[in-house]
Amino acid sequence: MKIICVGRNYDDHIEEFNNNRPDSPVLFLKPETSIIRKNQPFFIPNYSKNIQYEVEILVQINRLGKYISSEFSHKYYDEIGLGIDFTARDIQNELKSNGLPWEKSKAFDGSALIGKWINKNNFENLNNIDFSLEKNEKVVQKGNTYNMLWKIDDLISEISNYFTLKIGDIIFTGTPSGVGPVEENDVLTGFLDKKESFSIKIK
Repeated sequence: MKIICVGRNYDDHIEEFNNNRPDSPVLFLKPETSIIRKNQPFFIPNYSKNIQYEVEILVQINRLGKYISSEFSHKYYDEIGLGIDFTARDIQNELKSNGLPWEKSKAFDGSALIGKWINKNNFENLNNIDFSLEKNEKVVQKGNTYNMLWKIDDLISEISNYFTLKIGDIIFTGTPSGVGPVEENDVLTGFLDKKESFSIKIK
């Protein structure tokens, strides 16, 4: 399985980093080794001094697909989740300044947190889902899928033009504004449609 991540999918996050609004989704990959195993903490790696959280809506692919039309994308997933794309921001900034790929800052071991999966039929409207992240019981990020530049079905269609989607693949759909650093002993708790999706301690 693979993890396909979407960058710059919310205007407020684009503005937060003074980035240019893209003409098409920014895509990058995380390997399976980036997934944090169930009930495990996030360990701050020794090669970064600025690890940041990015809470995101997740989609899990349920069938093989290539060149999927947006109107049929809904057939390729049954579940929605919430997760964190942990980012070594200092490393990313250095790589970006030199025009180099981001993988060292985004795809390292333990950089992907995946919360509980919920059947998509439990949501009244997939394009109007609230989600949030608390750090030490204080809300630090809030988002709604309504504000995505590319909605879930559009993303699946776009991604399938470049990567064959397989059963079990996971799409991280992008983060809203409010990203920030983590420190040892922080506790991050994510909420999807006001229900707790995950809680993880930083070590």
